Amino acid sequence: MNSAVLVTIAGLSASGGEGDGFHAPTPEEFYQPIAHIGGFTVTRPMVLIVVAAVGIFGWLWWATRRLAVVPSKRQFFAEGMYDFVRNGIARDMIGSHDFLRFVPVLFSLFLFILVSNLFGSAPLANFPPMSRIGMPMALVLIVYVLYHVAGIQKHGLGGYFKMMVPPQLPVFLIPLIFILEFATFFLIRPLTLTLRLFGNMFAGHMLMGVFIGGGTYLIGTGQLGMIAAGVGGYGMALLMQGLELLVQCLQAYVFAMLAASYFGGAVADEH
Repeated sequence: MNSAVLVTIAGLSASGGEGDGFHAPTPEEFYQPIAHIGGFTVTRPMVLIVVAAVGIFGWLWWATRRLAVVPSKRQFFAEGMYDFVRNGIARDMIGSHDFLRFVPVLFSLFLFILVSNLFGSAPLANFPPMSRIGMPMALVLIVYVLYHVAGIQKHGLGGYFKMMVPPQLPVFLIPLIFILEFATFFLIRPLTLTLRLFGNMFAGHMLMGVFIGGGTYLIGTGQLGMIAAGVGGYGMALLMQGLELLVQCLQAYVFAMLAASYFGGAVADEH
């Protein structure tokens, strides 16, 4: 859990015996200003994404600065991650003809989201930056622009819009299908891609806050039954932590896979 939530929990625990009641963590606690520089506010998620970017760059430089035919452990691990994205995501979703030019962006997105998500379980960080909706929105904007640009380059502007309507469709259905496909390409895809990543990171962190906060409050009441329930709350938090690690990794994969599918659909010969 992040420090702001823990401070709130501590206060609730201290007042729990006075009948104030338990108050679950709120979304406002996800906005954590660290410093104010003029009119600019630096928050914890901003710091963490910078740490993630610098850390990934440093790790890749360290792992690949002495490339060899017989790889070292660090080179082998880095190549394994790259091969996973290159062959397991890009080539499978886009196809062997067009996938190579999209590999760098997919590899970057996958690593960046993975590290950012794992910050939610990392000591000292204890916060997933993707639980702030502005962070996944920025990444989705990159995907959004790239797959439209790639599609227009491949088919031309008119051809790109034309491919939204399947061939041999009855004339009376063409306007309806075009509207649905247009909404899918330009609205639904970016919206669902953003909300999927944001929602999973936000919900998991909030649940951790509820279990830990509730457990602390119940133990603070001093009643035997409540203490037992509070210990159970801590147990659920521990189980949730294991699930969170799985979700954090899975969401990085899902984001990269869906982005690759959008790239593939944009440059496909047939829609």
